This record gives sequence, C-alpha cells and structure tokens, in this order.
Amino acid sequence: MQKRILGKGRNALEVSALGLGCMGMSSSYGPAGDKREMIALISEAVDRGVNFFDTAEAYGPFANETLVGEALAPFKDRIVIATKFGFNIDPATGERRAGADSRPEHVRTAVEGSLKRLGVEAIDLVYQHRVDPAVPIEDVAGAVKDLIAQGKVKRFGLSEAGAQTIRRAHAVQALTAVQSEYSLWWRGPESEILPTLEELGIGFVCFSPLGAGFLTGKIDERTAFDKSDFRASVPRFAPEALKANMALVELVRGVAAKKAATPAQIALAWLLAQKPWIVPIPGTTKPQRLQENLGAVGVELTVGELGEIAEAVTKIPTQGARLPESALKMTGL
Repeated sequence: MQKRILGKGRNALEVSALGLGCMGMSSSYGPAGDKREMIALISEAVDRGVNFFDTAEAYGPFANETLVGEALAPFKDRIVIATKFGFNIDPATGERRAGADSRPEHVRTAVEGSLKRLGVEAIDLVYQHRVDPAVPIEDVAGAVKDLIAQGKVKRFGLSEAGAQTIRRAHAVQALTAVQSEYSLWWRGPESEILPTLEELGIGFVCFSPLGAGFLTGKIDERTAFDKSDFRASVPRFAPEALKANMALVELVRGVAAKKAATPAQIALAWLLAQKPWIVPIPGTTKPQRLQENLGAVGVELTVGELGEIAEAVTKIPTQGARLPESALKMTGL
C-alpha cells in the first residue's frame, strides 16, 4: 500500500493512500452490520495495508468507536485512528441532541470518552466534527492544544470547516488535516479549501469519495433506501435528481471501461491524482468492495485523461443538494 503524508513538521502523519471510513458499519447507511463481520472486515483492511481508520463519537452514537477500538486492539502499533467531537451528545447516555457543542469542557469530556471506547492512551488525530457557531474556534483549538500537551491527543483536525475558520484554528494549534466531502460529484472544496490547505501545509481527507455510493454505478432512480439510511432524506438522492445525475455515472463508466477498472476505482483514482496530500476514506461493509476500492491505488490516470474528465464534468450539472438544509447549515462550505 502506498503511503501519504498529512500535515507537516512535528504534526505530520503518515497514512495509507486510502483509509477506511467506518461510520456505515454502525449507522447512517441502514441497519448496523454484524459485529463479527465488521471486525473481520477491519482486520482484512489492516492485512491489505490500510493503516488509517476513521470513526466518531457521533456514529451510533458511541457504537462505532467501540467497534473500531475492539477490532484494532491487536494492531495498535501499526494503525492510525481518527475520531471526532463536536455534536451535542450526552456523555452519560449517548443521547444525541440538536446542534453542536464544542465548549472546551465538553471537548475534554468527549475526548475522555473516546479514549475509553477506543482503548488507546492517545488519539492519533481528533477532528472538530462540525464548527460550533457559539464557541470561538480559537477556544476549541486551545482546548485541543491543552489535550495534546497532556498526551491525550496527538494531532488536531477540522471537519467541514470554511477557509477562514481553518486559518484561525491553525494559528492557535497547527492542523494536520481537514476532512470534508469531495468527489467528482461534489467539488466544492476546490475553490477555497484546497488552496488554503496547500498554502498552510495541511492534509485533506475526503469523506464520501464515491458520492455515498452513487459513483459506483450501483444506484439509480429505482433504488429504494431504508428509512434508517441518511440518503433517504438527501435531495440529490431523490429519484428525479438521481435520474438527472446519471450522466456523471456514465462518464465514469466510460473511463473505467477504457482503463479496465471499475467506476469506483476511477472515482478514487481521480481523487488521488488531484494532490499528493489528499487521502480518500471510502467506507464499506463488504469485503469485495474493500478489495475493489483498494485496487484504485494501482489505477493511474494520465494528464490527458484527467484533462478530459475535468472538461466533461464541467458540462454535467449536478441536481439536488448534497445534504438536507439543516445539515448544510452546520457546515462552513
């Protein structure tokens, strides 16, 4: 497995070129997966060279951190775990309340809970999950800086934050990575986020690099989502939007056919080709999809092919917002 570097200097972090997003094993994409099967899948990922695993206290809540901690316990000296704080979750009951909570005292409590569930002495990379408009980002960064000084956290990141927020946080505690959605289906970070990260030497971690499954070519306007699947409430996954957006899938399929690859591999290879400090974290609950996704590392898109894809994508408008309006309000993008 190829490796990439997130961040720079003493905050740098070497990770596999593709990580594994673990959220869907416990929540958000329908019913949770079988625990034994998910542990086996995570173990297989390690065996295949993946060393970067993404979770959060909000996934479950709490259930995914517990799963990831148990699955990775035998490999602690070989892996990197990233988790997140920042939603309003009761630390005692796990009850998820509306809105964000990044008050310094809540950050400290959240990190203590994550340490216990993950079974580690220090968290390799901790993100603020969503920017809290009620708490200055300098206070959040300061709280994480204190946790780093205490040896409970090793590195700091932000998720779905805007460029100015990134700059302000980085001035207090250097950021190793920023995590946001990025794919051929949603290229919002290209205008401000990626240039800012390149300037500051911060890595970029892409969630939903396959467009929450859309770019695999396995979803169309006839696809029915379980009521516990977040995509059931996402505008761009409404039947009429999916039908309109299929032109992008056809583009990816065409490139895949020429490269003897799958659409998912082309979508991931495209991301890997954008910058050497970009690391996608596709999620899956199926061993065959894990193997397929990891095969993207061996797919090389030429400068000419990248140019052709870029030109074609500009001619394909995307229909439907990437998140419900309430969720979009919690992002800085």
